[in-house]
Amino acid sequence: MTAPLHEPTAEAAPSAAEEAAIATTGEKAVQGRSLGRIAWERLKRDKLALSGGVVVLVLIVVALLAPVITNLVGQDPEAYNESLIDPLFGTPKGAFGGISGEHLLGVEPVNGRDIFARIVYGAQISLLVGFLSALVAVVLGTFLGVLAGFFGGWVDAVVSRVMDGLLAFPQLLFIIALVSVMPNEMLGLSGTGVRLFVMILVIGFFGWPYIGRVVRGQTLSLREREYVEAARSLGAGRFYILFKELLPNLIAPIIVYTTMMIPTNILTEAALSFLGVGVKPPTASWGQMLSSAIDYYDSDPMYMVIPGVAIFVTVLAFNLFGDGVRDALDPKGSR
Repeated sequence: MTAPLHEPTAEAAPSAAEEAAIATTGEKAVQGRSLGRIAWERLKRDKLALSGGVVVLVLIVVALLAPVITNLVGQDPEAYNESLIDPLFGTPKGAFGGISGEHLLGVEPVNGRDIFARIVYGAQISLLVGFLSALVAVVLGTFLGVLAGFFGGWVDAVVSRVMDGLLAFPQLLFIIALVSVMPNEMLGLSGTGVRLFVMILVIGFFGWPYIGRVVRGQTLSLREREYVEAARSLGAGRFYILFKELLPNLIAPIIVYTTMMIPTNILTEAALSFLGVGVKPPTASWGQMLSSAIDYYDSDPMYMVIPGVAIFVTVLAFNLFGDGVRDALDPKGSR
């Protein structure tokens, strides 16, 4: 008999290279990514947000290294250089407000103080007030918002009514009135220190209801989730649920609103200094420089343009970065 034309043959065993490829593919298929990594990958694709973040980092470095930077350029923000001022008109000698290789952004009218050095030191004041007042608002808003949303009842009613009252209160007028009657010395601070301390506390105190309402709403939603009910059924206490189950899931909205709050606080500080109730000379402040530039906007426009651009770039950078962080942390986003 002849052999059949089609004999069943054994399947060829995969080679070592194929097995390695299969194993690698399997590892990649099951490899998980943390929420932080996912958010970072989404943020990296947003070029505007990254640009804003870079500008924010540069501003922070400039503020921290202000003494070093001014020493490198050989300028003192409080030193008068009246020889650089036209005695007849009180304006800087030379074009564009006295801009030169020695004075990179020119000098102030009348006194001749270096504008670059004052812009650098002004960044310290703006960022200090912006960050610390945001910290005060975040701590108060998170604490009271979580309490109101988690416990409900009379606690929620009291906290909500307090938030409504503070949101309706004229914040700017209250700060102006409070700073105007504050003593020159308080809690070991004096002069500019007292004004900064009061501005940080008051701006933060009037800012917490904004983030408090957001945290309260998120807490009301999260406390009904399945993992919270599971923790309760296993005998978890209230504080365990608050700190282990709810707060970790509130970090994303807290970060987003913090990045949005900082530029608002910077604008508030600039407005207070512009109105004359912020820091006082010779301490440098962008808002104070704008206020002084009003009398010279026609004869020395650069004196007004430079601090205005500094405020604009700072606020824009924070807003761009905040928008990018919000999109990166939004699980329902399409980007």
